Amino acid sequence: MVIGFDAKRAFQNLTGLGNYSRDALRILARHHPEHRYHAYTPRPGTLPEGLAGRVSVHGPRTLLGRSLPSLWRTRGVVADLVADGIEVYHGLSAELPIGIEDTRVAGVVTIHDLIFERAPDLYGAIDRRIYRAKTRSAVARARRIVAITEETAGDVVRLYGADRSRIRVVHPTCHPAFREPIPPEALEEVRRRHALPAGFVLAVGTLERRKNLMVVLRALVGLPGVPFVAVGRPTPYLDELRAFARTNGLDDRVRFLSGVSSADVRAMYRLATVAVYPSLLEGFGLPILEALASGTPVVTSRGGCFEEAGGPAAAYVDPRDADAVRSMLGAILADPDRRRLMIEAGLAHAEGFRDEVVAGKLVAVYREALAG
Repeated sequence: MVIGFDAKRAFQNLTGLGNYSRDALRILARHHPEHRYHAYTPRPGTLPEGLAGRVSVHGPRTLLGRSLPSLWRTRGVVADLVADGIEVYHGLSAELPIGIEDTRVAGVVTIHDLIFERAPDLYGAIDRRIYRAKTRSAVARARRIVAITEETAGDVVRLYGADRSRIRVVHPTCHPAFREPIPPEALEEVRRRHALPAGFVLAVGTLERRKNLMVVLRALVGLPGVPFVAVGRPTPYLDELRAFARTNGLDDRVRFLSGVSSADVRAMYRLATVAVYPSLLEGFGLPILEALASGTPVVTSRGGCFEEAGGPAAAYVDPRDADAVRSMLGAILADPDRRRLMIEAGLAHAEGFRDEVVAGKLVAVYREALAG
C-alpha cells in the first residue's frame, strides 16, 4: 500500500499529539517496510528517529499552498495525494482534508478524545467550535475511524452518531525506550542533577487543573515524610499547587519540575517508588502505561479510559477523594511485596502495547479502509 499521513504535529508538536504522530510513522516504517509512507506537513523538517529513507516528506508545492499553509492542509493537499498515488490517508489528529471523500484515496482518521464535548468548560468557545467542526466533519467522511480507547469509540457513537462498524479501537504504543534498562550510574546521575530524594511519589504530565494534582497534595498532608515530584509543563494551575503546599507545610517535600528531557523522565519513572495519575478526564493516559512499562507501580483514577491504560496492573481510586488517594498510596508505600506484584503485573500488561502489536492493528485498519 501507498500510505499518506497528516504529519503536521509530528514536526510541530513536542508532546501528546506529536508523540502519537511520530510513533505511528516510526512503528509502521520499522515493522511494515513493505508499504510506502508519505508524510504531508505545512512546514517540512527533519524526520525523527532515523526515518530518513523510510518516509517521504512533502510540503506545499504551489505558491498559494506555501502562502496559505492551513488552506493547503485542509483542502489543497488532496490534489497532491492523488498525484502521488496515495491509496490510504491517515489523519492522525482528528482531521481529514475536505474533498478526499470525492477521490479514490481512502480516508482514515484517529480520534483521541471528545473532552471538548464532555467538559466544555475547559475550553474557550471559539476553540470548542473549531474542534467540533473539524472532528464532526472527519468522522462523517472517514472510511474508517481509529479510536484510541473503547471509551472514545463510545463517545463518537453517542455524541456524533457514527456507525460503530466503522470504528476500530487501536490503543497507542508505548515507546520501547521505557522498557530499556538504565545503568545504575545513569540513574544516580539523574537523581543528583535534579536533587531527587531516595524514594518519592511521581506524577508526569502537564501541570493543569484537569490533571488534578491538588488531590495528591491533600493526600500528602496525612502522609508525613513522603516526598512528591511532579514533572510537566506549567500552567497557571501551578500557582495554586504551590500556594497549597506552602500553606500546608509541604514545601520541603514537594518538587515541581519543567523542561525535563525525555531521557530524564524515563529515569525518574525508575527512581520513583510509586507513580500517581489522578486525572479527571483523558483520551488515554499514556503516563500510566509508561510507568508500568518502566516497572513502577501506578495509582490512577477509577473508571473510563484509565482502566484501559492500566488494565489489571494499576491501583484505582476515586480521583476526587483525597482520603482514598492517601489510603492507597500509604498502603502501597508500606508494602514491598505488593509493589513487587504490581511491578510484575505492570510489565506483563505493557507487553500488549508493543510497537509491533499496534503497527499490525493500524495496517489492518488501512486494508479495511482500502477494501471498503
